[in-house]
Amino acid sequence: MINEINTIPGFTRYSMLPLLWKEQGIDYPQLIDKLIMYGLERYKEKQRCKV
Repeated sequence: MINEINTIPGFTRYSMLPLLWKEQGIDYPQLIDKLIMYGLERYKEKQRCKV
């Protein structure tokens, strides 16, 4: 499955990724919140692994 061919896609509320998630019931602000949350969780996990 291909989402976007562009290797450096923009990320606006009209990009494919937010539009695909909108179809699943997750709007743009929720998607941004989830991406930030996942990024913070990943950062914390990497910090724990360094010890």
